[in-house]
Amino acid sequence: MRSAGANTPTQKEPYIRTRENPYFDGLLRSDDIGETRPKNFVSDISEEVMELSPENSAVSGLNSKSSEHSSSEKWLKTSKIAPFIQLDILSELIEPDNPKHHHLGYGQSPRTPEQSPAIHNTEKTYTVIRRKEKLSSILLPLSAASYYIGVSPEMEIVESCESIDKLNAFLKARKDDVNAGVPGKFLHAVMGSDGADVGTVASTIMYSFYLHVTSESNQFCTVPIININRANLGSHVELKWLLDSCHIDQSSLIFADEIDLSYYDIFGSLKIVLLKGSRISSKQEKLKQAVVEIFHCRKGETIYPWVKTVTTTEEESSCCTAIADKFATYSPEILASKSFSKLLLAGILLDTANLRDPRCSSKDKYMASLLINGAGRYGCNGLYQLLRYKMHDLSSLQVADILRKDFKKWTGQESADSRSVQIGMSCIGISIGQLLSHAENLAQEITRFQLSEKLRALIVVSGYYNDEKNFKREVLISTESAKLLESLLFFFDFNASRLPLKSLHFPGLKNGMKAYEIDKITSRKIVEHLIEEFVGIPKA
Repeated sequence: MRSAGANTPTQKEPYIRTRENPYFDGLLRSDDIGETRPKNFVSDISEEVMELSPENSAVSGLNSKSSEHSSSEKWLKTSKIAPFIQLDILSELIEPDNPKHHHLGYGQSPRTPEQSPAIHNTEKTYTVIRRKEKLSSILLPLSAASYYIGVSPEMEIVESCESIDKLNAFLKARKDDVNAGVPGKFLHAVMGSDGADVGTVASTIMYSFYLHVTSESNQFCTVPIININRANLGSHVELKWLLDSCHIDQSSLIFADEIDLSYYDIFGSLKIVLLKGSRISSKQEKLKQAVVEIFHCRKGETIYPWVKTVTTTEEESSCCTAIADKFATYSPEILASKSFSKLLLAGILLDTANLRDPRCSSKDKYMASLLINGAGRYGCNGLYQLLRYKMHDLSSLQVADILRKDFKKWTGQESADSRSVQIGMSCIGISIGQLLSHAENLAQEITRFQLSEKLRALIVVSGYYNDEKNFKREVLISTESAKLLESLLFFFDFNASRLPLKSLHFPGLKNGMKAYEIDKITSRKIVEHLIEEFVGIPKA
């Protein structure tokens, strides 16, 4: 027979869903760590950086002054378990752009240029520095990195890789060659067809480096040309941030206003590689005979008949995808560099709208996965959100920088007073009202911008979402004279079916300035076509 107690249900202790459970006492107690604790333990990473001793190359636990840390963080800091990955963390807070703070990794010895390893070698060192900016205002995706703050968010680990050092050395050497006049060689200029978006600049830098490392001829001096003026770089906040975070030496980059390509063209020593398009920009139309290669243009586009080397695309929608594919074939190890992969990945994400564009191909997605190391702690979504935030962050920009951020200019036929008609168009992502509040005297700032660009008229096209999440488009028209303003308004009124305008009233606008709301959803391309018709540029 069963005893009476056999039918009594077993009493169980309630399950405790926290790491304060006594089961974890052995892990949480720090008094019995003893001699197994790693040497060079640092009490506060916010003040001192992790040190690495020859006897113990594992990174020790971290401690923070915050009293609000969870028990999981306490366990992380006091655990006996060694880290899975041993990193070479340098032992000094440094600024990344300070040349005297260049350190060698543990166990390395200085190398002369003759002893430098080939491009396939990917030695890395890591540095802990203070983060220069706060990310609290940016809507970043949730991730494990944002939950576990074992490393203070005010600190970041920066990777230094020999491959990015070689890229910077290449850029500096080419800048020196151009300053010397490229003696005895052809100038092999790699440039985008137009504009300076992230994808174009990344493609220009990386494809020129690829041509350099794969070239078997000493007759060419391959130089990346950023097809904007250097002064305009400040208006491209996302591009400047990306170049900084990838540790690209911006002083070694060559911009369109820093080199006279027509000089080399006159002497027959100019060879142009055109990226992301089949036609050179209109302002460089005289140099089209120097185009020898077109890389990444759409199949079916009209190309120059004398160009023999043409790379068309049907698969990938991003030029950075095609370049990453070439590096993966030639030297996949080079893509292990975080800066390399970040530069290419940023171009892919922006070109494909975070891989959601209908034209985004499986090859774009595959290359984005291959370059995932460049995304950092917040992944591809986080990198994309950071770039988009920088694109729309106008807080640090002057009015001229905002207007120059997305700017085009047209020169038309001679007018009645024997002067050519030059009209500019600036596209902004804020309302005209917000632009007016950005400066105390907006009219004066716009007039100064017009004079600097030698414009007779400027049309500011605004596109934004209002509080009700409805898309709105507005225009601000500024001309040098009331007569020209009257002519423009008459022309727009004649084309009211394409551009219906409703007057807006803002205080502070001077004579020759008018603001309007476009009374239907209108593409900016329609405004461009109307400007071309006004200045007399025939349709293609």
